[in-house]
Amino acid sequence: MIPQERLEETVREQGAWVVATLARTLGSLDLAEDAVQEAAVAALRAWPRTGVPDDPRAWLTVTARRKAYDMLRREAARPGKESAAGRELPGAVADPAEEVTAMTEPSSVSRDDMLRLVFTCCHPALSLEARIALALRTLARLEVAAIARAFLVPEATMAKRLVRARQKIAAARIPYRVPSDSELPERLPAVLAVVHLIATEAHAPTGGEEVARVDLETEAVRLARLLGELMPGEPEVLSLLSLLLFTSARRPARTGEDGAPVLLADQDRSRWDRAKIREAAALLAEAVRRSGGKAGPYQLQAHLSACHSTAPSWDNTDWDRIVGLYDLLLSLSANPAVALNRAVAVGERDGPAAMLAAVDALPAQPRSQLWHAARADALQRLERLEEAQHELLTAVDLASTGPERRLLARRLTVLLTSPHPGHGH
Repeated sequence: MIPQERLEETVREQGAWVVATLARTLGSLDLAEDAVQEAAVAALRAWPRTGVPDDPRAWLTVTARRKAYDMLRREAARPGKESAAGRELPGAVADPAEEVTAMTEPSSVSRDDMLRLVFTCCHPALSLEARIALALRTLARLEVAAIARAFLVPEATMAKRLVRARQKIAAARIPYRVPSDSELPERLPAVLAVVHLIATEAHAPTGGEEVARVDLETEAVRLARLLGELMPGEPEVLSLLSLLLFTSARRPARTGEDGAPVLLADQDRSRWDRAKIREAAALLAEAVRRSGGKAGPYQLQAHLSACHSTAPSWDNTDWDRIVGLYDLLLSLSANPAVALNRAVAVGERDGPAAMLAAVDALPAQPRSQLWHAARADALQRLERLEEAQHELLTAVDLASTGPERRLLARRLTVLLTSPHPGHGH
């Protein structure tokens, strides 16, 4: 792997851990982020010449720390500025590799750093939108453009929101720490939402050429496990981890031999990870036991995923139970994605006419490729092929990733060459 590719991989997969460590040692999330960016630029210059270091994450951590102290020195030297907050500034070091051993953190310290970063990004002083956007950028390392697409706003607007969120953390002196036990219940919903969004981005990337982001999936599962250690026995934490594992278990079958995406209805279920499914089922059973019969949103979603993960085939899935679970989810909160999934399930239970009626009955919303693709499927099964073709063309135009566009284009090709109705979920 060439140095630039290794650097991109390290920043994508471990950048959040580097930021978490620096935020603890520097006391500033903004400074930590800026320092990591400068360290990445330094790596682009150094690694092609010196080779990729044995521990790229440690190299980035050490270099970023030095860059941060350089920035503090420059700021302190400006006229009218106070000294760098009384920090003890280290002397110059010829090679970051010399500091690697000193900067290697025990796993428990690294784990706590990540938890501190999660809860800082999810502080209640920030708006919910700001928490989610900041966490997607800082924890999931998503590009600003991808986050902007997820929020349906221009990239420049999202960039300004992220800057304001970091400024608020600094101005309000939001502490970089794991909350006390008494604060955890209030903070937990936002943290769970962020971890779930990271997993959602992993499962359905908002841009690019990947069918799934394995690095984000791994990070979401890791964060859910950390939350489980922090709050053992919490039903919604158990449920979220169960949901993530059910989804992760099915990932090996989501791509074919050619790398193209494979829909759930067409997946080879022998490729699913049965060990993960068993672990997920056990976690869900424990969540049910501890929740006392009151299911939260993540428990309901885990039950939905369990229905798919344990069904012997698409046709032998318990669609009546799935529709009922979607009804319960919608009773907790109106959600366009949940409503669309329910419409698809209604189609499997009651037929394509019922599905088309359910899709068309959805509230007015910005139409996505998923809405048009679902409507195309119902129309195709009703043999209204010209209308189905129109919907698929629109879906292809709206698709934001390469794999989605290719999948929809293949469906369109099949539709144009075969008069027979078929599934497209």
